[in-house]
Amino acid sequence: MAEATLTSKSRERWLARRNAAMEALHRLVKYVLTRGIALFLAAVVGVYLTILIANMGGYVDQIKISEIREQVGASVLANPALQGRPASEIKKYVEEKVELEIKRLGLDKPFILRSFGYLTTALSLSLGRAEHLVSDSGSRQVRLILLERLPATLLLWGTGELLLFFISVFFALYLSRRYGSFLDRLVIALAPTSAPPPWFYGILLILVFASVLRVLPYGGIVDAPPPKTTLGYTLSVCKHLVLPIAALLVEEIFIAIYSWRTFFLIFSSEDYVEMAKAKGLPSGAIERRYILRPTLPTIITSFALLLIGVWTGGIVTETIFVWPGLGRLLYEAIGSFDTPVIVASVVLYAYLLAITVFLLDIVYAILDPRVKVGAEGQPG
Repeated sequence: MAEATLTSKSRERWLARRNAAMEALHRLVKYVLTRGIALFLAAVVGVYLTILIANMGGYVDQIKISEIREQVGASVLANPALQGRPASEIKKYVEEKVELEIKRLGLDKPFILRSFGYLTTALSLSLGRAEHLVSDSGSRQVRLILLERLPATLLLWGTGELLLFFISVFFALYLSRRYGSFLDRLVIALAPTSAPPPWFYGILLILVFASVLRVLPYGGIVDAPPPKTTLGYTLSVCKHLVLPIAALLVEEIFIAIYSWRTFFLIFSSEDYVEMAKAKGLPSGAIERRYILRPTLPTIITSFALLLIGVWTGGIVTETIFVWPGLGRLLYEAIGSFDTPVIVASVVLYAYLLAITVFLLDIVYAILDPRVKVGAEGQPG
């Protein structure tokens, strides 16, 4: 009898655990779908706004039509078969050619209708062909143009941002243990130097080290002509990396250290940290268990968004240093009204950002036990 009662209770507990697990799984699936749909809609809105801005609400169409007229007119003047014909006949011929080209490009349709076509094409990652820009191989495929510029951007901004992140976090942790020291006060005093953008410091560094001292190159990614040996090429690239990375570090390092240092100080003043110190725990163990662990979600968020930001690069900074990356490509695309390249850059960035935020929601729940999926499918 007792064994039967025990078996019945065990089965009830098993059923209760199973029902709880199924309910938790249901809430998780609902939450994931809700967040995924919300992020996708946010990406759609962002891409569509980019299409409207990149086309200036249709004003770029007028620029394209003017360019078509100019090109057709130039071709007519260069055509000896049309020389000596009446002006009315030449004008009619030009209008017919312009009309055909406008229809071929779809510019005869209202922009608001074509904008939805652009949106569908962009969201499906059919990046299409550039209108003015070409890759080094001569291709107008936007995908090839972006892939050709991507390595340079990842090299520059990946190296710079990773150095900035790890230096600022570890140095801020060091300062949080030495609150009020000379270095701590020095960092606070230098934090306002982050107000100017990195290209401002880039110009100053170019003036000092490239123009006056002449110890570093003005810009570019490698010497011209490029060294023939692998070692020589690598050293040349490293030499060209010094100034742009230095500009990034000078602009952001002090405010980043100050921000992280303040963040760590907030957690260092918690009661449980004081209790751990009273128990005689080593400072290293206290930092790992009671300071770094609670701040880990924030650190990972900052690191993930930093890596996504690497994709875009710095438009003005890359232009200042003549760095052949995505930032300079976007600058060239904006200057030439090359809408497909502009939209493609933003689409890829929007997708990467949405995926990163989506994954961070899941990582938060794993790293921080205080973050749970509530009964209504919302984090609580």
